[in-house]
Amino acid sequence: MSSDTDDRPSSKVARLLDEYGLEEFGRELERRWTGDGYERMSLRDLADYFNKRLLEQALRDAGQAALDSDVETTYRNLTDDDVSTGVRTDTRTRLEREGLDVESLERDFVTYQAIRSYLKEWRGAEYQQPSDEEKRANDRESIQRLLTRTLSVTEDRIEKLRDTDRIDVEEFEVFVDAQVLCQRCGTQYAVTEFIDNGGCDCLRDDE
Repeated sequence: MSSDTDDRPSSKVARLLDEYGLEEFGRELERRWTGDGYERMSLRDLADYFNKRLLEQALRDAGQAALDSDVETTYRNLTDDDVSTGVRTDTRTRLEREGLDVESLERDFVTYQAIRSYLKEWRGAEYQQPSDEEKRANDRESIQRLLTRTLSVTEDRIEKLRDTDRIDVEEFEVFVDAQVLCQRCGTQYAVTEFIDNGGCDCLRDDE
C-alpha cells in the first residue's frame, strides 16, 4: 500500500483485490454501488458479485475455464443454504481435483459489511440517494425491461413448442402488460402510467 493510504483502515476486500491481482476491480465495485455508469447494486449483491469474481479468478489461476454459468452454479453450490449437503460436497471435491484450495477460497469470501467498509472507509465513496423523480424513472425503466424480457421469453417458448409440434398455432402475437388497481377507488392503471402519475388521483382529490 502506498504511503498516501497508510492512514486508511485495514480492509479485507482491499487485501484480496491485491492478492488476486484484481486492483482495478475496486473501481468497478464503487461505480456499481453509486450507480455511476451501471445499474446500481446493493451491498449484499455486491458481496456476491465480488465473491464470484474471486471464484472466477481462482478457477483461471488453476488453469480451468471460467464460464459465467459455471461460476454462477459453483458459487451457488458452495454458499446457498438450499443446496443439499451432497451437492455441496460434490462441488468441493470437484474443485479440489481441479487444484483449488476450497477452504482458503471460502475464507476469502466476504460479507456485505466488508464491502461497505471497503467502499466507505477505504475508498471514501458516498452514495447519494436519488430524487423522488429519479427513483420513479429508474423503477419504471426496470419494470419495462422485465416486461420486455417476459415478452421475449414467452414468444421464444411458444415458437419452440410450435416448431416441435407440441402445440397447434401458426402466426401469433404475445401481449404482456402489468396493471395496478387502486383498491380505494377501483381505478385501474397501466403500471407505467401509475408511476408517471405519481400514484392514484383519488388521494390527490382529497387534498
